Amino acid sequence: MPSRKATSGRSQSPRQRFAEELRILRAERGETLRQLGDALGWDWALFGRLEKGESLGGADVAEALDQHYGTKGGLTALWELALADPSQFKPQYRRYMLLEALAVNMWHFAVGLLPGLLQTKEYATEVLTAGGISGQDLDQQVEARVSRAELLTLDGDTHFRTILSEAVLTTPLNDPGAWRRQLEHLLAMSDLPNVSVQVLRQAEGIHGLTNTDTMFLRSPEDTTVAWVETGYAGYLVEERSAVNRLWFAYDSVRDLALSPGESRTFILRKLEEMSCDTTSST
Repeated sequence: MPSRKATSGRSQSPRQRFAEELRILRAERGETLRQLGDALGWDWALFGRLEKGESLGGADVAEALDQHYGTKGGLTALWELALADPSQFKPQYRRYMLLEALAVNMWHFAVGLLPGLLQTKEYATEVLTAGGISGQDLDQQVEARVSRAELLTLDGDTHFRTILSEAVLTTPLNDPGAWRRQLEHLLAMSDLPNVSVQVLRQAEGIHGLTNTDTMFLRSPEDTTVAWVETGYAGYLVEERSAVNRLWFAYDSVRDLALSPGESRTFILRKLEEMSCDTTSST
């Protein structure tokens, strides 16, 4: 039997459907964006970006809109679908993003940059700009990257461990204030019960992942795949023996890394050094 075609005329893209529903609901209320912003206590421009599909906002925004429109969780459900929609990412990353959204455990090693799941908007903007992205594409990619943190904060069911090469924490942003906020955000995320952050000191020398950013994703079905990335390309590793070889290297790196407690102290020291530098320069 042929599949039934959609007849509602509504968009089939989760992100665009969420934006479309917001436009329809506001029009039915006869509200302006400013009136909506005043009613909910957010800048009206946020709701303009939501209705254009340029932003998804956070779970708190979706829940507030549900209450405002009396949609009984319908908008939050659409928001969750949009958040997990891989089409918001570049084509070469979409399968990975789909697997990431479904993963119950994630283990990561960073060579030179913080993982996207722990980046602030300012950090993501500088990284993506350095990669040659600009304009509306930059805004959309930053929003997509930052919104992925909801995987860790929404319900806490996904467990994430990252091991950061010391170089990650000694490569600041151009704006010292933005770099401080990123380090503070990293510490706040590490406080979550489902997030572990470890630091690998440069003094530990060369190891099996010296030049390889790696993310392992374990599915609810207990299968594990790996994503390996350089500064210019990334690829998914699914063949079991290849995943096992990468895991052995990761396990060896974890043995060399500082404990989560020691790593927190290391990051706090970086923040204190920034304060000292600021004081000495004034």
